Amino acid sequence: MTTDDKAPVPVWTLATEAVNVPSLLGDEGMTPARLAELRTVLATLADSPIATLEAHPLPAKRDRDGGIPLHAASPLAQQLTQLVTQTAKSAPSSLNVAASGDVLYKMVVPAKVAAQVGKGLVRPMIAKGSAGLVRGVLVNSTTGRIAAHAKLVPVAGKAAVAGAATGSATTAGVAAASAGALTVAAPLVLMAVAVGVSAYADHQRQQAIERITDLLEQLHEDSLEKERSELDGCRDAIDKATSVLLDQGRIGLSLGLDSSSYAISTAIERAKRRLIKWQDALAALPDGPVEVGALTNAFPGINEEGGTFRAHLELARLAIALKRRVLVLQAVEHAQSVGADNLFKNFVGTLQQDERRVDELESGINLVLLRLSTLEVKRSGGFRNIMLTQGEVDDLLRAAYRLRALGDGLDVGTHQTDVAIEIERSSDGSLVVFPATAA
Repeated sequence: MTTDDKAPVPVWTLATEAVNVPSLLGDEGMTPARLAELRTVLATLADSPIATLEAHPLPAKRDRDGGIPLHAASPLAQQLTQLVTQTAKSAPSSLNVAASGDVLYKMVVPAKVAAQVGKGLVRPMIAKGSAGLVRGVLVNSTTGRIAAHAKLVPVAGKAAVAGAATGSATTAGVAAASAGALTVAAPLVLMAVAVGVSAYADHQRQQAIERITDLLEQLHEDSLEKERSELDGCRDAIDKATSVLLDQGRIGLSLGLDSSSYAISTAIERAKRRLIKWQDALAALPDGPVEVGALTNAFPGINEEGGTFRAHLELARLAIALKRRVLVLQAVEHAQSVGADNLFKNFVGTLQQDERRVDELESGINLVLLRLSTLEVKRSGGFRNIMLTQGEVDDLLRAAYRLRALGDGLDVGTHQTDVAIEIERSSDGSLVVFPATAA
């Protein structure tokens, strides 16, 4: 992000199909807030998904963790290069969009389109060390403060490219109209969304693994350690499949994705059975304050720093994160294999078929946690006319605080926001795509 508030930043308006919408952007510059408003309007008026793409100078200091690297020959890198090259002539010389230096691209997908992709796949990711701040090009990664508000200038080329609206994710597919108009780039939008969502799912996996490791060090449970190892062992196959598929290859049996998918599905079913037990245990609890002993019988270790219940919870979250990443790979492969027509729709349709079941599992777990976080606890044996010891008071307070913490960060009924996908492009054409975040 430039530190000069008046510095112009190019922005493209991308559509996945050729659509007719009113010319709202015009040719003049605008503020990020104004662009967000117009993006929402365009998403409402258009029948096909619409996104915007901004090009910013790459910050010198930047959090580069959690991204997925892609080769310069990958479909996404080629699509991005083609878009910039073909629209360079129609852009003001001050924008320098065809420069070969390092650039940070930011694709913003409106909330309406993000909801189509899936509520569980794209959620706010908070910057480390900056509570309450979402990482993005407008936020300085070192200080956590807003860096600048650049002037956004619409860009589009004048010449259309053959196969624009119907190009596959592995072939050229960019078409542009006059300045300020929509640019048809279904493969570009598809691949950016797919890689950003995959990176986000892997970020969730990393978080779950870190928490599980800490818990298992306390529990010394061999069976749970085996479950963790089976799931974490799927990572290599998923990483290889992601690299092959997104770098213009085909997923073969030799990658081991089939066996990994089976292990993940087994873990998902195990999580479903545990969820049913948790739901039954909650239903059996009495109204009003619950004895700590009764609660720990139903949810072993729930009132401790570590515990079996918390380990089961993190294993379920790990299985869900891995399942979401596999779903994205399967959806991309399906979208490419069925042909060029309605590329993005094929991707979204395939994704939604299986994603609904994963969403139901995650939603059920969140509702259990929300219910647990609202419970009132009392000491075992009820309230007696005997003075509580300091130790009993401390135990009750710890149990109450840990229950309340179960509800922290839950996305129960959270309003869907616009989604930002950041793409770091090096001078050699290679990319690093970062986890999707709230815009």
